[in-house]
Amino acid sequence: MKKQNLAYIYALTAVLFWSTMSSAFKISLRYIDFRLLLLFASLCSVIILFSILLFQGKLKNLRQTKFKQFRNSAILGLLNPFAYYLILFKAYKLLAAQIAGTLNYFWPIILVLLSIPFLKQKISYKSILALLVSFFGIIIISTEGKVLSLEIDNLYGVSLAVGSAIFWVLYWIFNMKDKRDEVEKLFLNFCFGLIYVLIAVLVWGEKSLPKIEGVIGSVYIGFFEMGITYVLWLKALSLSVNTAKISNLVYLSPFIALFVIHLSVGEEILLSTFIGLFFIVSGIIIQKYIDPPKATDNG
Repeated sequence: MKKQNLAYIYALTAVLFWSTMSSAFKISLRYIDFRLLLLFASLCSVIILFSILLFQGKLKNLRQTKFKQFRNSAILGLLNPFAYYLILFKAYKLLAAQIAGTLNYFWPIILVLLSIPFLKQKISYKSILALLVSFFGIIIISTEGKVLSLEIDNLYGVSLAVGSAIFWVLYWIFNMKDKRDEVEKLFLNFCFGLIYVLIAVLVWGEKSLPKIEGVIGSVYIGFFEMGITYVLWLKALSLSVNTAKISNLVYLSPFIALFVIHLSVGEEILLSTFIGLFFIVSGIIIQKYIDPPKATDNG
């Protein structure tokens, strides 16, 4: 089989798994506290990543990790999985899965904004247009189509869903500057994240035992959202002759996710969700292909 065809198989498999996550989050939260959900999912992810490193023969590389790299992982683990998923799961608890999941796709636009101070990038008129297009999509989804009245039924939940993307973008920016092996880095990040989550559960978490359905959902999320799927995506990128051919497949995920939500969660998908998602993705495409950001010379 040609490498490019294999790359498509890996990428599509990852996209399909990611497309089930909104449903998995919402269903699991019916049976388990959102902090416990993150605890079990993070633990599962650490086990999966440890197994992958063992299979790849990379465990020995961890002994060469320097103090600065441990410090970086401690910071990255605080951003993701701890802050990002803790806020995101709370948003899913408060909102319909279609709204929480779709709002979270706003992160590439937030990336453009945060790239200005952190990556010293300039923003052009076309980038501003992209921001406005995607932001209009956010308004449509948040108000469930009541754009003129700007009536938002759950402002707190919407704020959490959009705010979680800020932590993901900060994680992405700082992670990009860390040149370690991706799987090794992800494993250490999640080890620190697991410690933070455990502390949060001991201090604030639900003390009663979760139902078995919640634990199963946590394992599924840890395996496919935080563990093996990320490795499949990296494998697809490494095999593809052109990463753009693979990265474009990500745009299928939010639309597939809506159908999965309808079938598994039972939500009636609102027309405003489809329209809002169309505007969000359109803004991302405008930003990526019409006027991609360029880093300035830092001297």
